[in-house]
Amino acid sequence: MDHFEVAVVGGGLAGHIAAISLARGGRSVALIAPTAPVPDRRTTALMDQSVRFLDRLSLWKDLRPSTAPLAAMRIIDGTDRLLRAPTTVFRSAEVGLEAFGYNFPNAVLLDQIRLAVTGEGRVSYFDTSLDTVVLDESRATLLLASGTTVTADFVVGADGRKSKLREAALIDVRSWSYPQSGLVLNFSHKRPHENISTEFHTEYGPFTQVPLPGNRSSLVWVQKPADAEPRSKLSLAELSALVEERMHSILGAVEVEETPQIWPLSGMVAHRFGQGRMALIGEAAHVFPPIGAQGLNLGLRDIMSLSSVLCEDIEKPIAADAGSRFDRKRRADVLSRTASVDLLNRSLLTDFLPVQMARAAGLQLLSVFPPLRSMVMREGVEPGRGLRAIPEAFRDRIMRKKA
Repeated sequence: MDHFEVAVVGGGLAGHIAAISLARGGRSVALIAPTAPVPDRRTTALMDQSVRFLDRLSLWKDLRPSTAPLAAMRIIDGTDRLLRAPTTVFRSAEVGLEAFGYNFPNAVLLDQIRLAVTGEGRVSYFDTSLDTVVLDESRATLLLASGTTVTADFVVGADGRKSKLREAALIDVRSWSYPQSGLVLNFSHKRPHENISTEFHTEYGPFTQVPLPGNRSSLVWVQKPADAEPRSKLSLAELSALVEERMHSILGAVEVEETPQIWPLSGMVAHRFGQGRMALIGEAAHVFPPIGAQGLNLGLRDIMSLSSVLCEDIEKPIAADAGSRFDRKRRADVLSRTASVDLLNRSLLTDFLPVQMARAAGLQLLSVFPPLRSMVMREGVEPGRGLRAIPEAFRDRIMRKKA
């Protein structure tokens, strides 16, 4: 029976990055991660804070060639409603950044992370799934599908929204669904995207183009499930023409590269993110619709917090209350982001006029009031960064008046 300081359960991006982070923090790690049977054609936009975290783990230099920077984000009201919000463009240079973040193909990102895991001396990789787990006050005992038994001082659930570890810990969840599906695809286009991401807000959800390297982009098209299914079955030529039409040809002629995937939109948040000798990260703890690039960025903040708890003093064994400490560290960030993403999505779906007015007025205010605009951009890149910038903005304003 093999024993480790930490066992990470889950074969996705969050699980692999957590294993690397904890190992480089000095802990011995078992990564229990079966190979995914279906390739993930989605892309993920990682914000500046997440990119800096990957750089600290020495992962960024190998990932950078496969990414495209997000130097600007453009929001266009694509509804036919009476009250329409103005087109708003946010530029990273306004807050002193080369880019808000970078867009990755998930498959490429996972391949590079897996390669890094194989070279990490403190990580032992088990290419299998978790069968059962027993948690007690001193350790976790994990029986794997391969028949192997592993014990650990602490166990991390990165095993998705149907987490076996979460169920074993008797942690309940609050879950909900939306009357939407996301049609996900990649496409090439004639005109350069100039590192601008464009998001059309429609009555059924956002239609979001995000740059990829070269004259290529990814698309998340949120729509009614009854529309997504037939559109996914169109020929590539028909779908290409439809995407170009919805993009108003701002990128010229479009060529969809492969059959799209459909992802039903839903949300979920666990009642606790950790307790005792276990913690939940990524989609085992929280699930978001693909709006505002929050999903994996929030998961990486989980990993940063978990590493700070478990690796603060590697000369000492992991404390029996480490999971509860992690839960307290993550609660405000996760719950506030859950509420804001849910509110944004529902504001697009509602026909309630006061909500439409508030949304249009909010975007108008961001267009004309630079201090608020700067705060929102900084807060989107890194939680707390926008709020920390407020005193500095007031000081600069006072100094300019004195001058």
